[in-house]
Amino acid sequence: MSLVGAAVLRKEDPNLLVGRGTFTDDLHPAGTAFMAFVRSPEAHARITGIDTSAAADMPGVHGVWSLAELSLGEGEGIPPLPGVPGLERPALADGVVRFAGEPVAVLVADDRYLAADAVEAVDVDYEPLPAVASIPAALAEDAPLLYEPVGSNVVFGIPWEDDAEAELAAAQNRTSIRLVNQRCAPVPLEPMVILADASAEGLTVHVTFQAPHHLRTKLAGWLGEKEHRIRVIAPDVGGGFGSKINFTPELFLAPLLSRQLGRPVKHCQTRSEAMQLMYHGRDQIHDVEVGFDDDGRVRALRNMISQNVGGYPDPNGMGMAVLTTWMSAGCYKIDKVAAGFQNVVTNTTPIAAYRGAGRPEATYMIERVMDLVADETGLDPADVRRRNFIGPDEFPFSQPHAEAVHYDTGNYEAALDKLLEMLDYDTLKQEQAARRDDPDRPLMGIGMSTWVEIASFGPRGSLEGFGHLGSWESAKVRLQPDGSVVVNVGSAPHGQGHETAFAMIAADELGVDYDNIIVRAGDTETMPQGIGTMGSRSVPIAGSAVKAASEKILVKAKEIAAHLIEANPDDLELRDGGFGVIGSPEDHVNWQAVAHASFQPGQLPEGVAAGGLDEQVFQEVPNFTYPSGAYGCVVGIDRDTGEVRVERYVLVDDCGTVINPLLAKGQVHGGAAQGIAQALYEAVVYDDAGQPQTSSLLDYLAPAATELPAFEEGRVSTPTPVNPLGAKGIGESGAIGSPPAVVNAVVDALSHLGVRHLDMPLSPEKVWNAMNDNGATS
Repeated sequence: MSLVGAAVLRKEDPNLLVGRGTFTDDLHPAGTAFMAFVRSPEAHARITGIDTSAAADMPGVHGVWSLAELSLGEGEGIPPLPGVPGLERPALADGVVRFAGEPVAVLVADDRYLAADAVEAVDVDYEPLPAVASIPAALAEDAPLLYEPVGSNVVFGIPWEDDAEAELAAAQNRTSIRLVNQRCAPVPLEPMVILADASAEGLTVHVTFQAPHHLRTKLAGWLGEKEHRIRVIAPDVGGGFGSKINFTPELFLAPLLSRQLGRPVKHCQTRSEAMQLMYHGRDQIHDVEVGFDDDGRVRALRNMISQNVGGYPDPNGMGMAVLTTWMSAGCYKIDKVAAGFQNVVTNTTPIAAYRGAGRPEATYMIERVMDLVADETGLDPADVRRRNFIGPDEFPFSQPHAEAVHYDTGNYEAALDKLLEMLDYDTLKQEQAARRDDPDRPLMGIGMSTWVEIASFGPRGSLEGFGHLGSWESAKVRLQPDGSVVVNVGSAPHGQGHETAFAMIAADELGVDYDNIIVRAGDTETMPQGIGTMGSRSVPIAGSAVKAASEKILVKAKEIAAHLIEANPDDLELRDGGFGVIGSPEDHVNWQAVAHASFQPGQLPEGVAAGGLDEQVFQEVPNFTYPSGAYGCVVGIDRDTGEVRVERYVLVDDCGTVINPLLAKGQVHGGAAQGIAQALYEAVVYDDAGQPQTSSLLDYLAPAATELPAFEEGRVSTPTPVNPLGAKGIGESGAIGSPPAVVNAVVDALSHLGVRHLDMPLSPEKVWNAMNDNGATS
């Protein structure tokens, strides 16, 4: 029986559930010292002096450094972090600070408490400069500039090639809207942690990072070290959501200072540091115009995106708006789409990848547009979507406005049908009408989102532009002499369930018992090369690599097995934990015998070398994949307080082949929780001077399980042809499809009061004000 598709329990969980996981901060090599940063209280200021003498004289302090005092050992200072050419971020502030919390100096002490005390003893003089903390402020005519030589706070942009004016004018109706996709914090359970240990044998780095090979390459270049002398290990990692793929100062300074001090150096963010300094996500403003006919057909769409990239433009952050423009049409066939963007620097924490990275923003825009069209035409939102869908017989489908976007497969109408059936939509509409007429009951809203995303980041060139070595992913499958299997993958997990999923794939291909397979990841020593975990690429690409490597081993193993039982390899089949002759139950040899023989030249057929049951594959794919789905949300709104409660939440996903329904469910539930949280609760807030107002979990409203609904799930499956598994990826789906479903539900609940739109997060205060101010729009 095939394991792929079965709800197999996670191999990873027994250790984690009893507290036997190994996270970076669990490691304490002898002599470990602790690194801490002196951080700027100013959002924008010139540094006029740094006095480190008092801190340097404190007992237990091993050194204090400003940028000018750091060097690679050659007296030439240190380079900036890998970044956007000409706009790279310095490892420590270089004369000017550009966001509150930016590190100005670094020190190392015997323990983390001494280090914290020493930070307070460093005296830094600042000359405050005018700050801009939002896109409108940065774009104002007299706005202070973050980078004078650029001449503007817009550091990069792509204008639309055709402004779609003719198509908009030709449509029977036309409307516009400004949508704000607020800034969010990643909030992984584990903050950023690094332990660097430089010795005569080389540098070993334990770190909470999603792409250890990527870090090794960049670290080697930065330090002027050879890669073979650097080992990067990402042990158990407590979540990342994209934030642990970005280069931050501690990743480079801990190894540098370990090398200089000759002892292990560790840095572990506090929760407040993580909230304030771990690269944030989202923060886009969309100015949208749409032209549509009376029958709900959307004829033209113009979407101008302004992306706040913070104080230092990060390559990943700069690329998010590109993905938003690509996915602006969603799962619809729109005659004309014009999408452009501008990346804007502000005196805030830099923006980079965060779960979904650019696609949630696109989905939110187009799904709000569909509800606006429904509102303007008086049609049902489901009907508007259905009339604009790309049909199931139109795949593969290329979106004309984005050269790189070629949808592989999909059946959007089937997903919508499934959603409406599960919701019992018509009955819900009757319930909604009844509640509106009953002042003693909460108002009710029904929202939906039919979405498509771009995933499986792997086509040639798709990651090289972000500085990665390639876009492939690697897997190595190796048979042990006892018939057990070791699978190494270049995709490093941070909670996704790699060990389980890849063992299932290998077990199916090899016919080896699932419990006799172990999966290793996150160590550059055991896996020579890898790319990393991001963009829902692990199962589609790394999983395909595991399948391909297993297939290669199977061919060799059949030769050995046939030699052992004197049969023809073509007559063998996988059977009973080994190989058997088709139609001959007694002619059989198990995997243990085959694997054992593979190491003994005397038992091998002529031409077969010893140790050959060991294969590594660098898996490439020809295209992205395009997971899709239909989500439905039913909310109840308290008429007295404005509090929104999610009463029902229905998720219909199409991720192609599902390797393990339990893993898929976990991914979707986590993503949906983040999406609901963005819609209702979470927002990183700065005041006008760039001072963060949400630096702890007391200020930033991350929901608990009690705020989330029980999820109802359905599934449609259209396997992709772009990889041998047919898997599209599902890690980001919940976060992509959920915000518009929730917001559409809330706006639907308030639509009879004249409410046309509300920006996220939909706090009780915002909703209450809308309810009590007929005609409110935001």
